[in-house]
Amino acid sequence: MTVDQVAGPRETTPRPGHVPVVIVGAGPVGVTAALLLARRGVRTVVLERHHDLYPLPRAVATDDEVRRILQAAGVQEEFAAIARPARGLRLLDARHRVMAEFPRAAQGQHGFPQTSMFDQPELERLLRDALARRPECELRSGVEVVGVEQGADGPVGVTYRDDEGEHFLRADAVLGCDGANSVTRDAIGAVWEDLRFEERWTVIDVRTSLPVRCWEGVDQVCDPSRPATFMRIGEDRYRWEFRLPDAAELDHERLRELIAPWVDLAHGADFEVVRQAQYTFRARIVDRWHRGRVFLLGDAAHLTPPFVGQGLCSGLRDAYNVTWKLARVLQQGATERLLETYESERKPHARHVIRLAVAMGWAMTGGQDGAAAVRRRVLGTACRIPGLAAAAGRDLSPVLAAGPLVRRRVREGGRGLAGRFCPQPWVTVDGRRARLDETLGDSFAVLTAVPLPPSLKAVVDGLGARTVCVVGLGDDNRLVDWLREGRTDAVLLRPDRVVMDVVPSGGHDFTGRPDWASLLHTTRSSFPSQQTVEEALLRSTKR
Repeated sequence: MTVDQVAGPRETTPRPGHVPVVIVGAGPVGVTAALLLARRGVRTVVLERHHDLYPLPRAVATDDEVRRILQAAGVQEEFAAIARPARGLRLLDARHRVMAEFPRAAQGQHGFPQTSMFDQPELERLLRDALARRPECELRSGVEVVGVEQGADGPVGVTYRDDEGEHFLRADAVLGCDGANSVTRDAIGAVWEDLRFEERWTVIDVRTSLPVRCWEGVDQVCDPSRPATFMRIGEDRYRWEFRLPDAAELDHERLRELIAPWVDLAHGADFEVVRQAQYTFRARIVDRWHRGRVFLLGDAAHLTPPFVGQGLCSGLRDAYNVTWKLARVLQQGATERLLETYESERKPHARHVIRLAVAMGWAMTGGQDGAAAVRRRVLGTACRIPGLAAAAGRDLSPVLAAGPLVRRRVREGGRGLAGRFCPQPWVTVDGRRARLDETLGDSFAVLTAVPLPPSLKAVVDGLGARTVCVVGLGDDNRLVDWLREGRTDAVLLRPDRVVMDVVPSGGHDFTGRPDWASLLHTTRSSFPSQQTVEEALLRSTKR
């Protein structure tokens, strides 16, 4: 066994075989986590069993919240070049008549189209390119992780194997982004909770120049005898999904029959089947999301049926949630209790999304019994209620549950904003026009409609938060109105742009400062220039 030595600019005394964070799996979740950590100066080694990208498409849709995460990871411009906005979801009956339409806006609250279609290999390529540009990140491909061991009260040991033998790394933390068959999950003893959904579908990805009857959104055929999904992914890329009674590979005639409602397929036509595969869609979530400094992300922690396009989205939310907390612990000496909020925040959120996907799946396509027909009739009727379809399609991501980093005290004011994402309009700050997040940096931020009192300003400075007055930002008063509707003078945003706490209208302090201050208290600064910031926070947490 050899011992690897990893050097880097932020570790003044490198230790043999030591790296701050090891990430198991270089899929989109793992690489995005590495990029988010790199932006906070945390070095990573990413271990991937494949030598190159997985070449076939899997996830094809993302929402505007996740595009904001890709923005934070520094790849928004590249992703915009490969993404295709989608108009929403249509429910079709067995004769392909429109039962209901759930529109998605061209600009959602996060500043991007509410739904975007993409080709996953293209996304993975741009993420890998971004990874290669970061000196804080190292990718080791073609290796197999064979052991992850959490020490009793110390670093995590990771053993992996390549053509030259076995290697060992010691890490301050490990992120298991290694998919549904996760080695990391087995290593921490996590087990699946079955949420009682399992169906086998045939997925067909196609490239063609034929004229395809497409409304630039997703078609969901609510036919119990032959449920199907269709969507356009790119300029000449399309996906069909069918739940079929048998698993036999489709020949030309069978395929032509299935896709006939959308395209006329003749022999010899330009029609390339990029992939035809059988997938078993499952709904599962693990009982534990971490043990010590070993964390599970993405498909290693949860499996979501595809009916609301949230599988990859949930994984990227995992990465956004855990990385800023991990960086604060590793770089600034925050308490380990900060890391425990990863599971308490992400687990109920992911469970909600899974259940939503299962409910949508069963309502639209599930079951062969008499109740299934009743469900579809009720759904069709409900979708004709004015405004209901638009409301249902507005936002699939629930508010974070209340906790130490999400203060929700209605009786003290600040109605309803805690746990929600801050909107992201285009703003003008210091003469520069940009999306809001680009003006806030990567740390905490305060948006305020009033001047902060000196005592509150000291707390804000202690967090290293940037303060932005929302008046006169050139956003058509969108942020001013958002604060006013929330009965709030100011909000404290976490680095992942979730509202952590509020100053109610007419108030003089945040509503839950003693709770979150103890978690964010730091014993050292990651940046020498923040010495005064650290001292201010220490003072604030001692009050």
